[in-house]
Amino acid sequence: MELRQLEYFVAVAEEASFTKAAARLYVTQPGVSAQIRRLEQELGQQLLDRTGRTVQLTEVGAAVLSYARRALEGVAGMRLVVDDFTGLMRGRVSVGMVRSCASLDLPRLLADFHKDHPAVEITLVEENTDRLLEDVRSGALDAAVVALTTVTPPGIDLHVVADEPLVVVVNPGDPLAEHAAIAVDALRERALISLPRGTGMRACLDDACADAGFEPRVAFEASDPDVLAQLAMRGLGPAIVPESLAAAYPGELHALTVTCPRFRGRMALAWRSDGPVGPAGRAFVTHARAALPAPA
Repeated sequence: MELRQLEYFVAVAEEASFTKAAARLYVTQPGVSAQIRRLEQELGQQLLDRTGRTVQLTEVGAAVLSYARRALEGVAGMRLVVDDFTGLMRGRVSVGMVRSCASLDLPRLLADFHKDHPAVEITLVEENTDRLLEDVRSGALDAAVVALTTVTPPGIDLHVVADEPLVVVVNPGDPLAEHAAIAVDALRERALISLPRGTGMRACLDDACADAGFEPRVAFEASDPDVLAQLAMRGLGPAIVPESLAAAYPGELHALTVTCPRFRGRMALAWRSDGPVGPAGRAFVTHARAALPAPA
């Protein structure tokens, strides 16, 4: 009997789903199924009823569950006691990042944390801001680098690491290129280029347009801001990008300031207001806040 078999069994029992348990553990669903079947074979009893729409505990499984939890808690306690004597930190840190996070050297941050705490297992997932914040609030992630609007989500603490204006960029031959600044209403009749819904920049666009009394008509979506800029450069419409990105295309794109306070892009390290549960998660947040300085 292996500890990970017990861990997988507890996760499936709590989630009532192999798929959700696999996502929670950041492993594949077939791997979870295989390990639990081995556990059932070793015990000689079926622990889970897989015939319904959701996975249910069998009578034996319900009786075994509390023992599996206590076994995992006991092992975790043993490790903490040993770690107190040796000064070694163990555990798992789950980190998330937005898809458009190239401006931050997150790989270096993770590598430096791993160097300081080699016994801590680190996982990294990439998702839209909406999903990342949901996972941070639920505890599925210890921390995440997210893109934000002007509204701070409830139950979340933030360490802002980037804050800059968003601009509209167009091909120099576009009619808007005659202007240096525009109101949001100038985008009302245009087919726009933007990040997908669920991202911070898209939320800024949607909120600003809603304040102006219309819904933006987004014709092109891409998860990479560089792709947005290249689509605009080829004359496919106005794109909403960070000001720093627009500066990377001198002569190829014309950038327009938008006279709206909502048109700002912020990136931040996010974690639950009551902090990550485990010491490894708390140590990572401390490390990341020191490694990612706030914008001047």
